[in-house]
Amino acid sequence: MPKPTLWTENGRVFIIDQTRLPLEYVVEEIHSVEQMWSAIRALRVRGAPAIGIAGALGVWVAIRDADAKTTEDLLVIVEKSSEYLAAARPTAVNLFWALERIKKHALQNASLPPDEFKKTILALAEKMIEEDNEVCLALGRYGASLLKSGDRVLTHCNAGSLATAQFGTALAAVYYAVEREKKRIEVFADETRPLLQGARLTTWELSEAGIPVTLICDNMAADVMRRGWVNAVFVGTDRTVRNGDVANKIGTYGLAVLAKYHGIPFYVAAPLSSIDLSLSSGDEIPIEQREAEEVTHIAGHRIAPEKINVYNPAFDVTPHELVTAIITEKGIVCPPYSETLPALFKLDPHS
Repeated sequence: MPKPTLWTENGRVFIIDQTRLPLEYVVEEIHSVEQMWSAIRALRVRGAPAIGIAGALGVWVAIRDADAKTTEDLLVIVEKSSEYLAAARPTAVNLFWALERIKKHALQNASLPPDEFKKTILALAEKMIEEDNEVCLALGRYGASLLKSGDRVLTHCNAGSLATAQFGTALAAVYYAVEREKKRIEVFADETRPLLQGARLTTWELSEAGIPVTLICDNMAADVMRRGWVNAVFVGTDRTVRNGDVANKIGTYGLAVLAKYHGIPFYVAAPLSSIDLSLSSGDEIPIEQREAEEVTHIAGHRIAPEKINVYNPAFDVTPHELVTAIITEKGIVCPPYSETLPALFKLDPHS
């Protein structure tokens, strides 16, 4: 069973520092909202579902140690810390979903004494961890139904246990198929430049789970597809919009094009918290632009000339026409997504 990615112990908050993997397994305790902002921005905690939970826990840390005399003072801290944390990363909609949920919950409990109010915020953040585990297991169950024993899956970036509280989104299908259904599944993991989440994280967690994994460079995907070595592509999503366009780690769009050409199904694992019905198409999704040093350097060592122009978007958008199906905790949906995705939210108590 995968290890938890972030958790609480008697009100204390802990995360795995993912920037240290795979060479070191380091647990970091979060002592302040500023530290949580930095952890999210620097990718010490990453993956859309995990970022959402981290945001909620960041608000908890902010009020936990606040020297506030009244609940009204705590409400101000909730609002300010939520606004602050929301600025850490702009693309993953789970962060905004979780922070809005925390703020709404805070207003609903504004009549409580300060100590009781604090307890309700912690309880909600911990509930989000429990819910995420339930959601990911459901994603795994539905996703596994798309796999047969002997299949080989190609994945990009890390949409496994490290991207969530514990069980993963896209890789939940692999874990469920292997552990619960005893299917033989192998994985090809793209390295995922520029920060190598596939090489550093996906291969690490699959190896820990005893699942056969082969690391490939990003530019090898077409070759393994042409050779007939890939039966399906499974990826996660940081934001999927009403028409089914999918924002995910840069390079996902190219994989979808390749999969379409080679007749390989392209599946997206999307918790409802990653679906944003307020946007009609992927053109409206804000795409995070990251530091040039992520491209010009590897592990602190320069690999490109100085003063070179760098384009470094963290995500790209895959058009819905290239998406075979979207796997959610409420079931698998197919086109037309503009109809099938909104229908899911009639079943969701948190929509």
